[in-house]
Amino acid sequence: QVQLVESGGGLVQPGGSLRLSCAASGIIFSIYAMGWYRQAPGKQRELVARITRYYETNSADSVKGRFTISRDNAKNTVYLQMNSLKPEDTAVYYCQGRLRNDEYWGQGTQVTVSS
Repeated sequence: QVQLVESGGGLVQPGGSLRLSCAASGIIFSIYAMGWYRQAPGKQRELVARITRYYETNSADSVKGRFTISRDNAKNTVYLQMNSLKPEDTAVYYCQGRLRNDEYWGQGTQVTVSS
């Protein structure tokens, strides 16, 4: 059974930082591309950042220079370091694992940026 479990969300003030984690089980983690997506109320889910099995990364323009995605294959975990958070970063953040036609999602973790 495949599971992706996110953690690390919460309430943070503007300008603050959070690190999200996504622990995977039931897959050969090292060969999967992993991604972070987010969905704000009333908006479509959007890609935040992605990292391939070869550690190539890409991210949305809105988070470039502030968010960093990384992975630790020994721990079957992908991370999203979020710095200089803004109120518009408020959303539910989802972890995704993808390999060819296989795609798995976590349950999401809420991030709220507010003073």
